[in-house]
Amino acid sequence: MSDIETLAATYLETGRIDGLPQGHFIAGKATEPSPNKVLESFDPAAGAVFATFAAGTADDVDRAVTSAKDAFEKTWRDTAPAERGRILQRAAALIREKADMLALVECVDAGKTLQEARGDVGGAARAFEYYAGACDKLQGDSFPLGADYAGFSIHEPVGVTAHIIPWNFPISTAARGIAPALAAGCTVVAKPAEQTPFTALMLAQILAEAGLPEGVCNVVTGTGAEAGAPLTRHPDVDHITFTGSVTTGRAVMKAAADEVTRVILELGGKSPVIVLGDCDRERALDGVMGAIYENAGQICSAGSRLVIERSIHDEFVDALARRAAALTLGHGLRNPDMGPVNSAAQLEKIAGFVERARADGGEIVAGGEVATDPETGKGWFYRPTLIDNAKPADEVVREEIFGPVLTIQVADDADHALALANDSIYGLVAGIYTGDFATAHRLARGIDAGQVFINEYFAGGIEVPFGGNRKSGFGREKGIEGLKSYCKTKSIAARIS
Repeated sequence: MSDIETLAATYLETGRIDGLPQGHFIAGKATEPSPNKVLESFDPAAGAVFATFAAGTADDVDRAVTSAKDAFEKTWRDTAPAERGRILQRAAALIREKADMLALVECVDAGKTLQEARGDVGGAARAFEYYAGACDKLQGDSFPLGADYAGFSIHEPVGVTAHIIPWNFPISTAARGIAPALAAGCTVVAKPAEQTPFTALMLAQILAEAGLPEGVCNVVTGTGAEAGAPLTRHPDVDHITFTGSVTTGRAVMKAAADEVTRVILELGGKSPVIVLGDCDRERALDGVMGAIYENAGQICSAGSRLVIERSIHDEFVDALARRAAALTLGHGLRNPDMGPVNSAAQLEKIAGFVERARADGGEIVAGGEVATDPETGKGWFYRPTLIDNAKPADEVVREEIFGPVLTIQVADDADHALALANDSIYGLVAGIYTGDFATAHRLARGIDAGQVFINEYFAGGIEVPFGGNRKSGFGREKGIEGLKSYCKTKSIAARIS
């Protein structure tokens, strides 16, 4: 068996993973939490505890921020960009070297399929590769002030950055924020979600192994109330990157306002996928399925609203329902088509949305049921679900469900589809499937979203800026825009004659 097959078989037999990080990671090493208390981490596919981790407090956060501030002022901001790049490149290589263990932990802790977890680990490595190459290419501009003056700008690191990491994409979200922050010369204090703490700790250990100086990247685990909130309120934090719900995002903004701290907010979404009658049907079916059922629909940018032209509605939805019903469920380490949802609370939330839709006369054409792992009878699963002929005012159209539930809205034509797509408080991403190049780009211009995919949902990668409009937040991650998010521009003008 391969290494990953051996690791998976051992876990499925024992329910344990040896060598998981213990404590926080502060000032270059694992440290005990102040009160020495622990929290439990669950395997969603089994609905059972598989490990414990440190329950951090404001004291732990303060130690981490102090460590980060000291490292910023004394070491990292003055480290040559080329040297920063070499460290990040070594980190990328180490992530690839340790990919099997990282994927195993991500799969068990988050509930992903092994294929999804391995993709996320590869994406994390790619993020560090990309920003390693950008470290020594972040340059300013010159200003045409005339012969008597020299004018130019420089990009300086903002300082200590806080990263509040969600439970749905733990390692990839951590990497997409931490890598550009380090590339820009900032230091980091990360707080992973209490549901999925381990890969952020493992990433910090990898960075230390790659040569990152002590204190440059710190990780404090714990709850949002006990560790996350003190981090967002800390007066020595210069920037906050937050990914999560709109409700918590508002609280982060309010906390940041007291210290006038910079923020990037990547919040919820209710993203439309427009499918027009002239589309490539197979490509559109594949795209719609992946847009909503990847990671059991627990993606801020999931394509959770299908807006389909009336002329192909019946045939397309029938094919979609057959595909959804055929998806296999199970523990992610057995690589089913779809894994569990992350927690019992999330499962209850998803089921509540569907039951209310059913009670209101919603057309449930696939799924609509709580399920378990067919091999064990355990875990937090929900069957891939389709709700047809949804109306704009329906709760399942308006609210983010964050699960494997696709609502279907019927459009008369492209203009009607555009109106339905924009009828939302969110504006994160959107998808378009059509064979008409001009129509695709007209719709892309008209849709209010931070990112638009044409004829392939989730197209692009770390090179493409990502972020939302309206209630989906503001600021951009990924790409060179993501690097600039961790910089402050200084303009210098001098009289030279």
